[in-house]
Formats: sequence, structure tokens, C-alpha cells
Amino acid sequence: MNTNFTAGLEAKLQQLRDDRVYKRLNYLDSPQGARVQMEGRGEVVILSSNNYLGLANEPAVVEAGIEGLERFGAGTGSVRFICGTFTVHRELEEACARFVGTEASMSYVSAWNANEGFTATVVEEGDFVVSDALNHASIIDSIRLAKSITKCQTAVYKHADLDDLREKLAGARGSKRRIVWSDGVFSMEGSIAPLPDLVQICRDHDAVLVIDDSHATGVLGTTGRGTAEHFGLLGEIDVITSTLGKALGGAAGGFVAGSAALCDYLTQRSRPQLFSNALPPTVASSALAAVEFIEQHPERVQALRDNARYFRERIIEAGFSPLAGETPIIPIIVGETSAAIQMSDLLLDEGVFVTGFGFPVVPQGQARVRCQVSAAHTRDDLDFAVRAFIKVGKQLKLI
Repeated sequence: MNTNFTAGLEAKLQQLRDDRVYKRLNYLDSPQGARVQMEGRGEVVILSSNNYLGLANEPAVVEAGIEGLERFGAGTGSVRFICGTFTVHRELEEACARFVGTEASMSYVSAWNANEGFTATVVEEGDFVVSDALNHASIIDSIRLAKSITKCQTAVYKHADLDDLREKLAGARGSKRRIVWSDGVFSMEGSIAPLPDLVQICRDHDAVLVIDDSHATGVLGTTGRGTAEHFGLLGEIDVITSTLGKALGGAAGGFVAGSAALCDYLTQRSRPQLFSNALPPTVASSALAAVEFIEQHPERVQALRDNARYFRERIIEAGFSPLAGETPIIPIIVGETSAAIQMSDLLLDEGVFVTGFGFPVVPQGQARVRCQVSAAHTRDDLDFAVRAFIKVGKQLKLI
């Protein structure tokens, strides 16, 4: 064993502890839900989960996973193009495409892989890729990877700054192709991308628009079909990537949705798909059931919207000032990273599990406690959480 290597890592870990930004894992001993059993804590209200529609423990979704396990076994034992493609993968991809309003889709073992699989596969030398400054790390890294492979040109435009985006695209007129990347819902802000403007700008500049809808699928739009439905633009987005691991049951996996030609090309050339085992059939089965559940129960999306509005109103009445928005992501800015972590710890002592985020995940001085509301929450759950926020907020002199 290389002791110098281990010692170097231990020193870095100790620095994280000294800076009070060291992450400690909390272990759950029950299914993901509005309230969970946490090891060493007992029952706590979850305000940190991406389980937006409460489908992680929905009986129909769980049963579909069990049936998938019994029918297809535990895993695929192979990559897609050899012998790892099962009929449930085709059914899931057809459902995802139908749901987000595209011609086809291709599933991946994670949304990170989906983003990486798209950018690094499609981008070529001579292309220009421009990304919103607050895009998810998976988008950023996918562009870095594409640049390292192809030497394409890249740029970042100021968050939701349409004039800056126009300027960047105008300066890339000589590029072979122009690709614009944006989150649909920005995970740390809870804000929604100005999609109608992005669509028009991309048309004006002959650019391809790619939207990561991971925090919007199952959340935005009357029936939960995402940012495009929210703005009345279903079928108008060139490429949509998203996750199966949030509102769609919370298991794992992701997908790229777009034209049939795009998905066929990814089948032929996308390395994360060519060299990784296919999505486990249990996960594919439960994700398929989750899509079908949302299609049959749009009222669950409305329940999420109602809960998010209720919690936002109550937390404002309590004296806090969350970032403005209309999504179930409700960030409360507290300033320094240590303050966000302290607030998170104190809230957990009160039975509310909500995570604090600080630099470098968010800008220096804008550390926050990010609340995420679910359709599974009852008003009693949300009122309980608000009371805990009031107690801790007064203790920390935030209200």
C-alpha cells in the first residue's frame, strides 16, 4: 500500500473538516417518502429529496420493479449493442419520448451519462457550444470532455442573460454548428430557464437547443411534461435530457430525447452507452410504470404545485426570504457555508432533514438551505417543518 498516497488524502479530508464543509452521510432505514426512518434519529420529515411526486414508494411503481426483476432478472449482463437490450428498454424509451414530446429517446444508467453521452458524441471539431453559467455540473463536464476530444470552441453566457447569449452566438457565426445548453430548472436556484426566448434565439442563429429537464420532468406543466409544456412549447425543443431518478420514481437512470436520427446515432457512437451495461430491468420497469402513473394521474402534479405554493407562503410568513420562484425548489439564503451547515444540523435535531449548500456549489456568500417539497407531503408535514424553521431561525438570529 502506498502510504504517501493515503496520507495525502487524509490531509485533504482533514482540511474539509477544519473548513466545516465535510459531508457526513445520513442513513435511511425506510423507503423514501415525506417522512422516513433515519438511523440514529428515528422519524424525520424529508425536505431534501428529489422525490417530487412521491413515486419512490408508490405501490404501482414498486410492484412494477418487482415484476421486472422476476421477468428479466437482476441485470442485463451486457451492453446494449451486444445482448443487453431488453424489451422493457424499448417500452421505456417510447414512453419517455412520448412524455417529453420528442420522436425518440435513448436511456442511460444515469442522467450524468446521458449528458456526457450526448455532448461528447455529437460535438465535432469546428462546432461551438455555449452554456448557461449556472448549468448543472454534468453539463459542464460533458462540454469539457467534448472540448478535450474535439478541440471545439466553447463559451459560457451569464445566467439567463439573453443579450450575452446573442453576443456569444453572433461571435460564432463561422462555426460549423452552434449548440446552446441550458437547464430547464436550475437546481440550486429553483428558477426556470426563459425557454421561449431561448427557442427564438436558437432559431435566429441556426443553433441547436439542448435542455436538461431533470428538475422539471414530472414537475412543470399541467401534466408534468416539463419546461416545454410549462411554456406551451412541446415538440419545439431540439434535444431534451432528463433523469429517471427524481420525479420519475427516484430510482436511477436518465435519457436523451430528440429525433430518431439522434437516438440512432447515439446507439451507434455514444461511448457511455456502448461500454456500460444497460439500465437494470428492475429500474427500467419501475421508471416505465412511473411515466404511465403520471400520465394517468395528473392530479399528482397539481398536488405538488399546491404544496410548493403553501410551503413558500408559510416560510415567508415566518420571516424568511427564499429566492423567488414557482417550483418546489425553495432555497433560503443564509450567507456563509458554515451557517448553512449549522442550520441544517439544528433542523435535523428538530426532526427536519434539509441540506445546506455552500461554496463551491453556490457562489461565495450565498450559502443556502435548499428545501424541496413533494406531493407526498401533508400539510401537517409542512407545518411541522415551518415550526422547526422558526425555532432554528430565531436561535441563529435569522428571523
